Amino acid sequence: MSTLAEALEHLVRGVVEPPEDVTVRDKQLRRGSLLEVRVHPEDLGKVIGRNGRTATAFRTVISALAGRSGARIDFVDVDRRR
Repeated sequence: MSTLAEALEHLVRGVVEPPEDVTVRDKQLRRGSLLEVRVHPEDLGKVIGRNGRTATAFRTVISALAGRSGARIDFVDVDRRR
């Protein structure tokens, strides 16, 4: 797991309850890195936040850590995709 994925997992685990349900997968695509965050369906609202503010904050922190390489983040509930 990349450093960005570990940092994002740590941040998301601080927001959700229970934190054990959080997993982050780092997918390398042609256009860069995609971090796929899986959370329990009941916690998806907490991770996204009002008007997407929490998700935007996660994206801001991760893009600052990623630097020029950049990284996209996709939030998914565990029941939607496998």
